[in-house]
Amino acid sequence: MCGIAGWYRRSGDRVSEAVITAQCDTIVHRGPDDSGTYADGDFGFGMRRLSIIDVEHGHQPMFTPDGRYSIVFNGEIYNHLDLRPELEAAGARFETHSDTETLLASYAAWGDDCWLRLDGMFAVAIWDRETRTLTLARDPLGIKPLYLSEQNGGIAFGSEIRALRSLPDHDWDIDERSVSDFFSFGHVLPPRSIYRQAHSLPPGHSLKIGPRDRQLNCYWRPQFRPDDSLSDEQWIEETRSQLLHTVKRHMLADVPVGAFLSGGVDSSAIAAAMRRVSDQPIKAFTIGFPGTSVDETAAAESVARHLGVEHHLLPLQPAAAGDVLPMVQASFDEPCAATAALPIWYLSRFAANHVKVVLCGEGSDEIFAGYKRQRTALRAARAAPWIRASGRLANLLDHLPRTGSSKWNYQIQNARRFRDSALLGSSYQRFFAATQISTPGLRATLYEENLLGRDKESGGYDQLEKEYFGWDGARELQPLDQLMLADLTFHMPASLLNRLDRSSMAHSLEARVPFLSREFVDWSLTMPTRMKLRGGLGKVALRKAIEPWVPAAALSKRKLGFQIPFADWFKSDFAIFAREAWNDSGARRSGYLRPGVVDRLFEEHEAGLANHGRTLFAIAMFSCWWQQTMSGDRRKAA
Repeated sequence: MCGIAGWYRRSGDRVSEAVITAQCDTIVHRGPDDSGTYADGDFGFGMRRLSIIDVEHGHQPMFTPDGRYSIVFNGEIYNHLDLRPELEAAGARFETHSDTETLLASYAAWGDDCWLRLDGMFAVAIWDRETRTLTLARDPLGIKPLYLSEQNGGIAFGSEIRALRSLPDHDWDIDERSVSDFFSFGHVLPPRSIYRQAHSLPPGHSLKIGPRDRQLNCYWRPQFRPDDSLSDEQWIEETRSQLLHTVKRHMLADVPVGAFLSGGVDSSAIAAAMRRVSDQPIKAFTIGFPGTSVDETAAAESVARHLGVEHHLLPLQPAAAGDVLPMVQASFDEPCAATAALPIWYLSRFAANHVKVVLCGEGSDEIFAGYKRQRTALRAARAAPWIRASGRLANLLDHLPRTGSSKWNYQIQNARRFRDSALLGSSYQRFFAATQISTPGLRATLYEENLLGRDKESGGYDQLEKEYFGWDGARELQPLDQLMLADLTFHMPASLLNRLDRSSMAHSLEARVPFLSREFVDWSLTMPTRMKLRGGLGKVALRKAIEPWVPAAALSKRKLGFQIPFADWFKSDFAIFAREAWNDSGARRSGYLRPGVVDRLFEEHEAGLANHGRTLFAIAMFSCWWQQTMSGDRRKAA
């Protein structure tokens, strides 16, 4: 695991190792154990290494014996030892047991065909000295990030945008469409970034850059191929077997491996599988919020005690928002309004004192239909004919008055969103509506004209559907499959994996996600719907598979995920901090949001007239980002 960076100028002008070193120094938190650089004329790249596999001999950049190919690589290849016999039969010789050496030999032997033979997470750069061609590739699910900037005829890359911004002769301007993305979804929609000059390499893609040409290739895309030939019992046993296999692979390391444990289905499944495939002590890490409705301490302790794992609990007490939120935002290159980033950040800092690697439960909801919003979207689709037939009756929701009861006001707000979702044209559009943190109506009043124009340019939910799911076969999927596909290929890499990567790597902790092994995902997409969702219960096969392993309460526990109890944890401090951040950071004068409307949102939320919590949190985090990144450079503002 490490951070990588590089620059191919493609102009004949020399790239110095000092420039590459400066790039790598911006991401030292991703790899504090080792570093390396290499320059070859108008090309150079480097890395910062967090030593996990072959701690002593895994130095990068690494070269093939003939010196033609060299590599820097961020991630882990869990099946690399399985690939070695075939490579050795073809003439490869290995001097280390590093997965980097296996990956480089795989590319030298199989070229771009190697990507589909890898089971792991990766962002990789390979330089061909003979043809002066740079190959970049990113793992199928987008677990590891890779950002690009193509300026002045060249291309720069890095694990984080900050590694690109250190380069000389590069411009950086805010992309107004991305600002609109952020206040719509709480994150920028890929492959865009907050800067016009930077974008991410899409998951499951490779990119070849030669002296005069470039070629982008999609090497993997999810394929739903349900298999109805197995009985329910066979699917449950198959789920158990596949889970043990992927967890065992993900425990490959020369350092101790732990687990994040919430006490719910996903993290309990990972911890239970770890206990069965390893004879080493397992350390599990839980974050708690004592005395609040989102505290998961008791559930996690029950699972840990049942499994016999070493349990480490971090109980968090209320803290000043002004101390906490800027610190968390500083781990991100772009504004981040994922509320779960805060507990993951704290838990990662805590776990990093004990282990270098943790296994996490991300991905299960996406492939096994575990989200409540997926079930809500299906109910909305079924209700659509009735809502359309009701005509004016459904429109009465728009005329119901707000009262002094915040509960009533919130229920009316949710009813309107359900009605609007039902009237959309597809599950993809309902997905976009469900994952937004603000409504189009709210943005129409909140945005200044320039940003409102960008929001309208996006064309609404139907245009988003065409942009992200317009490829052949996507629209023909069943409604539930559409929702799972959207979560897996859009929301997962853009939001969930982004917050996990930044929050963990900020503390030099490697977070692995066994449910998102490409082989495991491919297998899961053959599972019929009945083994994923029955009535209001998701993850049917997974629940049944781990039933003999965990306490019964873990299977029935209401899903909370990583949440923070804002009302209890920040008390009145959050509102005070958010207002001060908005007013004092320069964000108020950025030209994106109407100050009077922002003030009104604060007042309505504090009075219980409407729930603007997600939008106000986004404003607070945007203000933190603005203060940290933009306040000293007014030229780059809108």
